[in-house]
Amino acid sequence: MGRPRSYDYAKRDGVRYLSWEEVATLSHALAERLDGNHLDLVVGIARAGLFPAFVIASALRRELCVVRLSRRVDGDVAFDHPVWHIPVPSTVAGKVVAVVDEIADSGETLELVRASVTEHGAAQVATAALITHSWAEPRPDVVALVSDELVVFPWYARIFVDGHWTPHPEVEAAIQAQRRPPSG
Repeated sequence: MGRPRSYDYAKRDGVRYLSWEEVATLSHALAERLDGNHLDLVVGIARAGLFPAFVIASALRRELCVVRLSRRVDGDVAFDHPVWHIPVPSTVAGKVVAVVDEIADSGETLELVRASVTEHGAAQVATAALITHSWAEPRPDVVALVSDELVVFPWYARIFVDGHWTPHPEVEAAIQAQRRPPSG
């Protein structure tokens, strides 16, 4: 199997629903692994990377900076490659930094942030993700779990529409895509 593109859900191997408790446990594992780096600063990638980044920054008693780049606009995939919305702040200069996201799918987002943090003069940069797929390239420096499943995070399982909670349509479509027989 070739390297799947981002959001190519049919190539995922099963579905894994994570609870908030599992996210906390994985975030704590990342904090433990990052502790030896003598971090000065945690850079969280908004939106969903802020969940583990906040836990790590709080656990290690470090400042948290926020960047945002995404393939999405209003939750929908709009771009083939991540687009910057909130750039890396100059406060990373001279610091030992951990760049944190919730998942390394292709690896592109973490790599773009790592490169920008380096360009802004960070003394050292480590990348970290709760989950990475086996095909992510480059792979994060620190990972809590490697899985090629469709990972459904608790904040992404349901959405609030017209006064009611409903399954997230992208998650539902991704699960259906896995059930289709391969073409060819």
